[in-house]
Amino acid sequence: MNGVTNSVLKTLEHLRARGHQAEVITPATSLADIRRQRPVPDQYCGFPVRTVPSMALASYPSVRLAPGPVASLRRMLSASAPDVVHLASPFLLGWRAVRAAEDLGIPSVAVYQTEVPSYAARYQVPWLENRLWEHVRVLHSTADLTLVPSSFSLDQLERLRVPRLALWRRGVDTSLFTPSRRDKELRATLAPNGERIIGYVGRLAAEKQVADLKVLADLPQTKLVVVGSGPLRESLRQELPGAYFPGFLSGGELAGMLASFDLFVHPGESETFCQTIQEAMASGVPVVAVGRGGPVDLVDSSRTGWLYAPGDLAGLRAKVADLVYDDAKRLAFASAAHASVQDRSWKSIGDQLLGHYTRVRERAYLG
Repeated sequence: MNGVTNSVLKTLEHLRARGHQAEVITPATSLADIRRQRPVPDQYCGFPVRTVPSMALASYPSVRLAPGPVASLRRMLSASAPDVVHLASPFLLGWRAVRAAEDLGIPSVAVYQTEVPSYAARYQVPWLENRLWEHVRVLHSTADLTLVPSSFSLDQLERLRVPRLALWRRGVDTSLFTPSRRDKELRATLAPNGERIIGYVGRLAAEKQVADLKVLADLPQTKLVVVGSGPLRESLRQELPGAYFPGFLSGGELAGMLASFDLFVHPGESETFCQTIQEAMASGVPVVAVGRGGPVDLVDSSRTGWLYAPGDLAGLRAKVADLVYDDAKRLAFASAAHASVQDRSWKSIGDQLLGHYTRVRERAYLG
């Protein structure tokens, strides 16, 4: 589960609610996952899920890459004859799909959700970054419309001269993520001496820069909680020996944990949006995040949380200390954060997406 997967599931749920039909094409999982009874489901919301052969990313085995010929995607799309092809965070499989859609004259909507080129240096291949940006430019220029989740991402793709861009943000489930889920018993377990709880939720991978949270490790009367899974989990446990690592959480468990935080932190500089920030704010928790990417749109600095400059870890520590040691300020920020996301429903976001589908269909018809 990640932000991309979450938005895909919410999109499918909205399509079902509005009476539309859909089909999902996704990378197959590994034989090991199938043996562990974790296969890709064959349907979601009653919509069929079809898989294509894939291989694991060497440094992150749970990430599956789906290279292969365009012809196989062209056959699949020709058989289902969709009105529009939705490319969720396209890179390899999406690149094949946008070319297949173009060959068949089917309009495509590409959703820019992952800043893959910025991962290059963090995965020890910095020489690839420029080539990856060129791939992003060509892929999104081929799509009939590219949807971006933040003003930062819009500026990024405009600088790459990608045409046909529009903003499409993300919703948040305010019935699930709510301050009412704050759990006194959980807080007493995590912080038995009344410590303020500082929390992070997300993948434990290089691009999330979770190790930056070391600058918070010795803040007096605080407890650091790191929620999530990923390839760096064990190394982070060693780097942050005083932190609590509950592993991957979802649903009510995640909502209860988030609402029980006093402060949410997110140090990753490569976020195109950052859904967990919205979920924290809906839970009545103020945020300290890096001032780059999606968080710039989400955090109203000095009102719903604080933004700090990329790389300024002393600034991160200072902003966290400012809120954990000032109860009145933190509660005021928490109230403002909660209020700021109450009108961001997935229903309105889903209807916006349907409007984008309609517009690319009309342009294809007229063109």
